[in-house]
Amino acid sequence: MADATEFRLRPASAEDQAGIRHMVRQAGINPMGLDWRRFVAAETANGETLGYGQIKTHRDGSRELASLVVRQAWRGRGVARAILRHLMREAGPPLWLMCRSGLVPFYRRFGFAEIRRGRRLPPYFRNMQRLVRVFQAFAHSQGYLAIMVWEIDAAED
Repeated sequence: MADATEFRLRPASAEDQAGIRHMVRQAGINPMGLDWRRFVAAETANGETLGYGQIKTHRDGSRELASLVVRQAWRGRGVARAILRHLMREAGPPLWLMCRSGLVPFYRRFGFAEIRRGRRLPPYFRNMQRLVRVFQAFAHSQGYLAIMVWEIDAAED
């Protein structure tokens, strides 16, 4: 099994844009707002890209950890953890994210807490929550879109 010594993180470059789009679409996550300048990439010593992640700043000033993707063959090897920790250090709290409900336990390990109804959300996330509710009313899928926030600098793995 590979570990963090088998890959490194680097700022994404313009050459990564097509790879970012491909991996995000392949993962079935939100393909909007994929600007390579906000991304960090994980790659092997021979230059194979393993994953990406970004911090998006919304008009309301809220910051979102978004587009965290890792190649299937590299999942479970610390790539997502390394990207996530790097982005958390870079952004600091508060940091928001939206994920499939099945990923809530993963993000909890890093100090993110799921937001339930009744809590005041930044405007971007409030609007997304409303939009998602409309789509979920028509969808017959299992799970839901969770909104989470990291508010203190005390995440431990």
